[in-house]
Amino acid sequence: MSLPMLRGCCRVPSTFRLFLNQSVILSRSGKQRLPSSSPAAAVTAAARPYSSDPGRQNTKQKVRVVGITNPFIWFRTRIYYFLIRAYFDKEFNIEEFTEGAKQAFSHVSRLLSQCQFEALEGLVAKDLIPKLKEKCSLMPLSHKEALSAESYEIMHTVPGDVGIYYDDNGRKFVSILMRFWYLTSARLPDHDMEGTRFFQIVIGGEGEEETKRMLTAIYEFQREFTKGVPPDWTITRIEHSRLLD
Repeated sequence: MSLPMLRGCCRVPSTFRLFLNQSVILSRSGKQRLPSSSPAAAVTAAARPYSSDPGRQNTKQKVRVVGITNPFIWFRTRIYYFLIRAYFDKEFNIEEFTEGAKQAFSHVSRLLSQCQFEALEGLVAKDLIPKLKEKCSLMPLSHKEALSAESYEIMHTVPGDVGIYYDDNGRKFVSILMRFWYLTSARLPDHDMEGTRFFQIVIGGEGEEETKRMLTAIYEFQREFTKGVPPDWTITRIEHSRLLD
């Protein structure tokens, strides 16, 4: 699976400030209710009005993310990125990888949502596909819909653990764990989604309100760097919070 860069900015149809790892509720009036604990990261959106028809104004904006990272983890992952460039792939770039991972996440999550398991072959590890198929077969339709993440609905992406290892046969592997935060309009029962974030945003003009949830997903990407092996990344782990746990 190739991981080309995605270009452009994510957009959401309202002005909001969302603190990840906290619950935030926004209403039409713009009032917020936040817990007192400090955030791990923040997503902010600065609105810019534009006119879609006479007498009505809509908003569209670019999303900017401000993150607070554990300095030990940040330093450790930078060492791993250096080792990957030095010993495995001199053209490796974590920013390009992250953008490509977002595209892969959007594509694979859409296939999962539509239960197109045959299409996952070559993208997802073979031994993982039957497990996903079994879990998805037990999920209600609303949960399947919530698996899908369009690229413009991905609000934040963070690289996690990085691993470099060899097996008993001397084959070389690199794995990179990616965490995604994305929006969904799927109607999910509150008792099934305890702990997820939700808020209201205004789409279009007055009175057109839609409630969206912020969900998280973890995808692990693995590539074998043994000489003669195709340079493809494969997804070896998939977790969708409260959906595919």
